[in-house]
Amino acid sequence: MTERVRVLVAEDHFVTREGLRRLLEEQPEIEVVGCAADPSEAAEMAERLKPDVLLTDVRMPPTHTTEGIELAHRIRAMLPGCGVVVLSQHDDEEYVWSLFADGVAGYAYLHKLRVGDAEQLVRAVREVASGGSVLDPAIVQRLLARRAGKPGSPLAQLSEGELDVLRLMAMGYSNAGIAGETHLATGTVEKRIAAVFLKLGLTERDDVNRRVQAVLLYLRESATGR
Repeated sequence: MTERVRVLVAEDHFVTREGLRRLLEEQPEIEVVGCAADPSEAAEMAERLKPDVLLTDVRMPPTHTTEGIELAHRIRAMLPGCGVVVLSQHDDEEYVWSLFADGVAGYAYLHKLRVGDAEQLVRAVREVASGGSVLDPAIVQRLLARRAGKPGSPLAQLSEGELDVLRLMAMGYSNAGIAGETHLATGTVEKRIAAVFLKLGLTERDDVNRRVQAVLLYLRESATGR
């Protein structure tokens, strides 16, 4: 039997917090070890319970701005092996880049609409628990579309097919998975991936996180709107 992933939920709205708890507790591979209503309580519980994953809202008391992201970094500093899934109603790249500023491994950023999608949420929890990364495909698609047409954007160099591959890479798909989603031969997918990395100036490496970094690199370089 696969070892269950121990999750700590941090959410200030009671109804949403309870909804997340019940949804996760219905999953046989997940154990909810605690629920916190604010960042201070979440940090205290994390230190005491040492969860495998923190699931947190991006906006929490007292200012309802980026407390969830600050909490994520605080807990990762305390528990380096703890994965983090951040839920947000916003697709602002400043939030995305703030979360991934120190690296992508073990972090996920999902739209709150995914709360009702148990499969997507559980996949993100398991991915970050094992050190992987996830960017919500809907958020990625909107950010890429918004930035692609700006002068100086690295994406201006990519073809439509390469953009599709980049989006799927950001979702964590393997080469075979991308081939299945796009109905392309694996060899064609590999060529498009190589073209994306070349055009975005990424050096040859074999780690999966580079796929997410390709999207984050684009977002970072184009955030100024040049």
